[in-house]
Amino acid sequence: MGWSGKAVLGIGLCIGCCPVAFAQPGGAGDVRYPHKPIRLISPFAPGGGASAIARLIAPELTEAWGQAVVVDNRPGAGGSIGTETAARAPADGYTLLMATASTIVINPLVGKVPFDPVRDFTAVVHTATVPLVLVVHPSVPVKSVRELIGYAQSPGVRLNYASSGEGTTSHLAGELFRKVANVQMVHIPYKGGGQAIIDLVAGHVQTGFVNILEALPQVNAGRLRALAVSTPKRSQVAPGVPTASEAGVAGFEVIQWSGVLAPAGLPKDLTSKLNAEIVRILGRKEVRQRLVDSGAEPGGGAPSEFAAFIKAEIGKWSTVVQTVKLDGR
Repeated sequence: MGWSGKAVLGIGLCIGCCPVAFAQPGGAGDVRYPHKPIRLISPFAPGGGASAIARLIAPELTEAWGQAVVVDNRPGAGGSIGTETAARAPADGYTLLMATASTIVINPLVGKVPFDPVRDFTAVVHTATVPLVLVVHPSVPVKSVRELIGYAQSPGVRLNYASSGEGTTSHLAGELFRKVANVQMVHIPYKGGGQAIIDLVAGHVQTGFVNILEALPQVNAGRLRALAVSTPKRSQVAPGVPTASEAGVAGFEVIQWSGVLAPAGLPKDLTSKLNAEIVRILGRKEVRQRLVDSGAEPGGGAPSEFAAFIKAEIGKWSTVVQTVKLDGR
């Protein structure tokens, strides 16, 4: 089953924008923000969906502001290492985090993390919503979700499923699928979706829910087989792939999203400047098309809207996490 579209690439586009002056704390005079490089932390290994979106936005900001915006991959602990690094950084606008539903919502719900997802961050902007897709290695003799369930329930069959790490959205999706489909699969966590894809393509792991941005090139090349998307409606770039509900797993819905956060206490003027510039980038025709072609729905909106969205997500997924008993209760 072929998909059209291209993987997200971090290709800078020229955006004219003059730096805005802000008062330096303590009345030391005006300085321009940014006047030095900005670090955008991606809490997963290179090659994953979070990194792809970060590497799309970073060169755009660099072009706009004339200061390097460098993507800093800090993988480990389901994204908690990079997320903590961002939380502990100064709230001066020079350290940002490409947060995901996994790192800022799911991971804190399933275990202890060294940060508070609400108290320790300033919401800047929602960048994208991305479906997960259930894929299998071509050696697995199934072509539909129903066939996968039947195969997994067969005597002597032992399936492994990959995720981008403990407590991530893909982990939650796999555990929720195990529960609602009544199948046994062994969880194999990685330090990011990119590494999970590598082992899926190699056949070391048989199946998994992976970010559509990461899966797209491999499905197009025939190295993986797509069975269903986790969203309530089909993906624009994979209209032939049914939703999980359409494929026979009623009520199954897991959505991955990303957004930019800053350490708590970021001044409102810097928050507004960052939000306005990233919203403008996301609204550019070329950027929107790259996201859509990769299966993502571009985000946007005000910082307050993103903050409210995060709180709502925490409330929604806390119930799901307890249902699948990922938190041990």
